[in-house]
Amino acid sequence: MTGILGDLSARRWIITAAVVLLSSGLWSQTAPVDANASAGQAMSVSKAHDDSFVIGNDDVLAINVWKEPDLSRSIPVRSDGRISLPLVGEVQAAGQTPLKLEADIASRLKSYISEPEVTVMVQQINSQKFNILGQIAKPGSYVISNSPTVLDAIALAGGFRDFAKKKSIYVLRQTADGTEARLAFNYKEVIKGVNPAQNVKLQARDTIVVP
Repeated sequence: MTGILGDLSARRWIITAAVVLLSSGLWSQTAPVDANASAGQAMSVSKAHDDSFVIGNDDVLAINVWKEPDLSRSIPVRSDGRISLPLVGEVQAAGQTPLKLEADIASRLKSYISEPEVTVMVQQINSQKFNILGQIAKPGSYVISNSPTVLDAIALAGGFRDFAKKKSIYVLRQTADGTEARLAFNYKEVIKGVNPAQNVKLQARDTIVVP
């Protein structure tokens, strides 16, 4: 009998302790941190300050001016490549890196704010697109995301039309010297695992032609 009473007392003590922890908020404070969320935030910051990324038309920028909420905002780059900000006016954004744009905005704000601290982050990349044309269900321009391949592009565009020449697909790619390269893509071979190197990752301004 004494053992049973002892067990009941122990259970009551555990329940009481749990209630106290929950009511005091201590339990929630010890909850594990979401590692994936933290990694995602780190990647966003890294991307925003990757000096190799060039802002383009239709990209969405998050501009933050420290301690100046009225100047901080999310804004898309217009079709003329410019953005407009209070006190700053019109600024050329397309063709610049986030770091360069930060410096330009901060320079213009110095007339109004002592030592302005500006951060520019790319919220959405809409400027980097590829085209897919010809005997495809949904031809058009698509935003490049997650390093798509030719197969990914075909799936994204809804697959082939009835008379598509699946062995004669090609990708037109602009080269550094301004010329255009033609990359062959044989759908029949790729889906069978033959010559998978044909399934290249797409780059901005690539055009896939499905004859």
